[in-house]
This record gives sequence, C-alpha cells and structure tokens, in this order.
Amino acid sequence: MPRWSLTLMAILASLVISITAVVALAAAMIYPRLPSLEALKDYRPKQPLRILTEDGALIGEFGEERRAVVKINEAPVFLRQAILAAEDERFYQHGGVDTLGILRAAMANVVSGRVKEGASTITMQVARNFYLSAEKTATRKLNEALLAIKIEHTLSKDEIFELYLNHIYLGQRAYGFAAAAQIYFGKPLAKINLAEAAMLAGLPKAPSAYNPVVNPSRAKTRQLYVLGRMRSLGHIGEAEYRQASEQRLPLKYSPLSYEVQAPHLAELVRQRMFEKYGESIYSSGMKVYTTLRRVDQQAAVSGARLGILEFHRRRGYVGPEGQIKLPDDADLADKAIENALLEREEVNGLLPGVVLSLDKQRMRVRLRSGEDIDLGASELKFAERFISPKLARDKRLGRGSIVRVARAEPDAPWQLSYVPQVEVALIALDPANGAIRAMVGGFDFKRSQFNHVTQAWRQAGSSFKPFIYSAALERGITPATVFDDAPIAVDPAETGGVQWEPKNYDGTMEGPMTLRAALAKSKNLVSIRVLQAAGVQHAHEHVAKFGFDMPRIPPYMTMALGAGEVTPLTLAAAYAVFANGGQRVTPWHLLKVTDKDGRVLESFTPPPASPAIDPRNAYLTASLMQDVIRRGTATGALKLGRGDLAGKTGTSNEHRDAWFAGIQATRVAVAWMGYDQPRSLGSGETGGGTALPIWVRYMGEVLKDTPEMPQAMPAGLVQHNVDAQSGASTSGQGGVPELFFEEYAPGARPPANPLDALH
Repeated sequence: MPRWSLTLMAILASLVISITAVVALAAAMIYPRLPSLEALKDYRPKQPLRILTEDGALIGEFGEERRAVVKINEAPVFLRQAILAAEDERFYQHGGVDTLGILRAAMANVVSGRVKEGASTITMQVARNFYLSAEKTATRKLNEALLAIKIEHTLSKDEIFELYLNHIYLGQRAYGFAAAAQIYFGKPLAKINLAEAAMLAGLPKAPSAYNPVVNPSRAKTRQLYVLGRMRSLGHIGEAEYRQASEQRLPLKYSPLSYEVQAPHLAELVRQRMFEKYGESIYSSGMKVYTTLRRVDQQAAVSGARLGILEFHRRRGYVGPEGQIKLPDDADLADKAIENALLEREEVNGLLPGVVLSLDKQRMRVRLRSGEDIDLGASELKFAERFISPKLARDKRLGRGSIVRVARAEPDAPWQLSYVPQVEVALIALDPANGAIRAMVGGFDFKRSQFNHVTQAWRQAGSSFKPFIYSAALERGITPATVFDDAPIAVDPAETGGVQWEPKNYDGTMEGPMTLRAALAKSKNLVSIRVLQAAGVQHAHEHVAKFGFDMPRIPPYMTMALGAGEVTPLTLAAAYAVFANGGQRVTPWHLLKVTDKDGRVLESFTPPPASPAIDPRNAYLTASLMQDVIRRGTATGALKLGRGDLAGKTGTSNEHRDAWFAGIQATRVAVAWMGYDQPRSLGSGETGGGTALPIWVRYMGEVLKDTPEMPQAMPAGLVQHNVDAQSGASTSGQGGVPELFFEEYAPGARPPANPLDALH
C-alpha cells in the first residue's frame, strides 16, 4: 500500500478517535446535568375543560391547548403503524438514537447535496418537546441524543410512544393525536379510519406545511407518502393502500367541531364553571357531564339544519356570495380557488365552493377539499334568476362565482344554498323531571353566540292558546262548549289602548263550533271569545302557574292570540305541565363535575317538581292538542304514525315567528324560526309549514324505538257522546265521545251551559 494512503488512513483514524473522544468527554460532562425525568414519569399535561353529553359524547372543550390524553392501547393499531412508518420505523429496535437511521439520512443528504432527511427518533422528539428548544445547533442535538438515551433507560418503549401520542403538536391548537382526530375529522381517535390515520401521522414533520385545512394539496401528498411507507413495511396490502389513497376526506374542521354539536349549551356550562372555579378550568382537565343525550342532540341539530335548507328552497336563491377571476392556466386557477376558499369556513354543513363551469345541463363546483361536484338541472332552475346574462357580472352566476352547497342527508344530491340570515332554535326536555335532552340555540354558533333558546323573547302566537283553553276548562267550559266563529270588535280598554278587530289566519269564518274543533283549527275569533268567557284576570293568574315571566304577558285580550313574549325554553317548560299530569318542572342541564382522574367534585339532581294544575286539566288540554295533529293545523306530524303526540302550531303577527310546541310522555320539544330583527318570514310561512317539520324530524328520530305511551286518564273525568257540531249530549245515541270534568258533565248539575255560571 502506498505510503500516502497509510498516512491518509492514519489521519482519518486520528480524526475519528479525536471526535469520538471529544463527544465522549462532552457526553460525560453533559449527561449528569441532564434534567430529571419526573415530568415524564408523572405526566401531567395541561388539559382543557371538557363538556360531554350524559352518554359521554364530547360537545365542548375550553383551554389554550386542545388535548385529550389516551392510553396507547386506545389508539388504533394502524395509526401506530402509520406514525412509525412516517417518523421512526426502527423505534422498537434502537436505544433512543438510531445509528442506522443517521447513516441512511447522511447518505441521502450527501447524494442530494442538501439536508433532505433527518434522523430524529420518536424518543428524541419526546426529549425535545418536553425539555429542549427547537434551535438547530450541535449542542442541542447532542443534548437531545443523550436525553433520548436517558429516557430509554427510564421508560418502556410503550410509555415513550404514549407520551408522543399525547404531547406532539399537530396544528390548529391540537396537542396529541386524540385532539387532532376531533379537530380535523370531528370524531374520537378510536373511530378514525386508515386514510385519516395516515393524514394525521403526516403532520408531526411540519404541522403548518401539511395542515389539511390550510394546505390540502400538500397534506394529501404527505398522506400518500405515509401510506406508501406503510405498504413498503408490510403494514398494509395493495388493496388497503389503494382504497385509503382514493378515499376522500371531507374535513369537519371547525374551532367548534365535536362529536356532537351543542355549542350554545357548552357555553352555558363554561360560564357557570368559570364563575365557580375561575381560570383553572382551562388547564385542569375537569369534565362536566350534562343531561343532553347524543341521539337527541344529533336529531335536533339535523332537524334544525334541514329546516333552514327547506326554508331556502321555498324562498328562492339569493345569488353568489362573491366572485374571483380564474386564470386560463389550470395550476394558477387551482391556486386562486384554494386561496379564495381558505378565507371562507364551513357554516353548519354549508360548504364554500367556486364555480368552474356552467351550461344548460349542469354546474361544476370545486370544494375546498379539492373535490369537484356537479349540480344538476334542479339547481339550475333554483338559481335561474341569477344565470341571466342581463345581470351585472358581480351578481351573475358563472365561472369564478363563490357559492355554498349542502346535502340534506349524507348520501343526498348536492344542493345550491346560501348562508342564512334567518335563525332557528329547538329545545327538548324530559317532562318528568325537566332534564334538557337537546338544545339548538341558533343555526351557527361561530356567526352568533346569541342563544335563541334562552335569550330570544318572542311572541308565541297561537302556540299560547292551549294555556287560555286550560284556564277556560277550570271555569267550567268544556271541550263540547260551542262558540261562534264570527267577527268581533274588542274595546280599547281590553287591549291596552287600541280598538281591535282581529281576524282568523285564513280570513274565513265557520260560525258556531265546539272548543275542541276551534283549537284544532286554531280559530283566533273563537280563542278571543274563550278568553272573554273565562275572564282575563282568571286566565292571567292561571297562566302564571306554568312558570312564565308574567310581566312579559300583559293581562289583555291580546293574550288570547299569544301577544305576550316567551322564550323557547319557557314555552317548553310550560308545555311539560300538559305532558306530565300537571306538574311544573324546572329545566336543568348539569349532571356532574369530575376532575381529570374522574373523581366527582359536584353532582346534581333534578329540581323538585311542584303541582301546577289539576291533572284532569292537563290530560284534557293534551287531548284537545291531540286533535290539532289528528285533524287540525299540525297534520304533518301524522307521518310519524303515532297516537300519543299532541301539540300546537303558532304564527305571530305578519309571519314574524313560526312555532311548534309538542308533547309525548317522554319528550316535550319546541321548534322556532324567525329573524333576530323581527320581520316577516314571508307569505305562507307558518308554524305548521316552517317549524313543525323541524319538530317532526327530531321526534321521529328520538322516538323511533319507543312504543306508544298514551297518558293514563286520571280519576274525575267522564265520557259522554255529543253531537260534533252542536256539542249537545246525544244521550249515548250516536255522536262522538267527549271528555268532561265529572262536575261539568252533561246533566251533572244546572245550569246545563257552564257559560251561564260565569255571569
């Protein structure tokens, strides 16, 4: 061997020995001064306040860091495989520093001429995230490697991996994979699929660059890389790779996206917790369980959303919400679309999109996910007013228009829609104890935090009539009592100052009819006569028994048509009295508060109920409201095929509010729609057509596995046959059966007409 070769080898050997000695000396000096690992052995991360349904579904989190701590065996196997494939395939073989990985990365960097790969192991990432800065210096890297070795000597591999699963930052304020699954896909970690797991596993390398919300195309590229690595390592086969690669992942990301959407109730809970515990709630990991139930809340949210979509279809399209110029170059056009859509968030299932093309057969729209969808002839007809070439370019639908699309159901065709101005609310209670089972306080919490269930004081319209009829029953008026559906003029002294000549909703009059028929048909003129007969003062005092805020319900004749103000919550609590046999219940929503380890800090029981009205009155009024569904203004509820439902429609003056309040033995629910600044919903928008469908969807889902539960008739009621038109007793010969308080039954005592007793 030539002398120069031997010299070179000696120099290199000396250099290696010197470097090794320096590193060894540095390690010997640094290792004893490495930080204690107590923080790892007793891992106590900041955890947000978490709010859940009665059956454990997450509805809210509040804290600087969104984090949910899970055990390693709670993470799907394919997620763990995806993380190892993306970050550290030899994790279970090396001792904290992967020598082979370092050599492989060094070779790749030499070949490429730049720093293309790193060799940071999962253990080194844990060391860096817990103890070190992100600076890229030789000293920091040495500290990181030594600390990784120390960690490996202290903790098991699974313990290290569990720390990584829970502590790594993954963008959008998400720390750990459980929080990221909830934020990006709106589901618990245990329910993600392979495609979603690969997307999440790609995030640690660069959470900003591969964020699927901000950079969907880069995120997709990174996901495909992770899936390819999993295939190469034998974790998945070719079929699984193809299926996951081709699967579209419609992101459910929102700062308020959870397994179950109930932001208005979650905010009520947060306010209460802050008042009691202060700032500590945002980092202590406390949990609050509420009375909401998963199925109820999901049904309520779906019903309210569909109610808005159907309202839009009836009222017509309002035009695109913006325009962008799309270059002819495809790449530049894609970038322009991506930038435009990043500025617009999903609004309760209404997805932003950009029109790519439009002709006589279809409209093609690009969504933020990168998916292209086609809207057919029905949507072109829906929007035909905005396709006219006579319109100004910024008003006209065409290439570059920014639109909203939605699906009524997961597999339904796409529809053209728009962000609504109208608002919606739904509240459901258990009438037995007042537990709130569902609350939708508005269409979109991000847009408006105003809780329409608890804060919106609106005129109840005809949904208030059952309370007037209930007052009348107390005064001896019966379901068979006949009133005249005829013109009436009310003195100013009885209305609060103005002459009043009310009319029926449809402008028609049918002459004499029974109380039962009048409520079923929601006859305004009869309701006024019923209030006159019962007495305004008596009725006002009777209404107070249901828990209303009485200063908002002035004791005038206008009370007969629901001119007083109620909230959906107070109306629901009042209707519960008819469902539970006359007991007044107080709505409540807290079950228990626990610390992060599950120890109960507070527990709650239902507020005690109190007698409100005669059980016979509750039963009889509910019976009258059953006819509203069977043959009156709420026949739309007949599609549920149940005989144990009762309720009342309501439409306030000039169609400003649409209501439906209904009961069943296990649920009382109230649906409402209107504008924040009261104005007409539009001609033809009524409680029966606008609010009732929301209620029907909710009840249909909640009661689908519940058998019919007719109320038990209390003692003191008797049945007699009467003529359906005149209300007169038929002495058992023909007619229809009717119920009476036994003291007011036909022939029970004179006078036969109970109205005579009121004079």
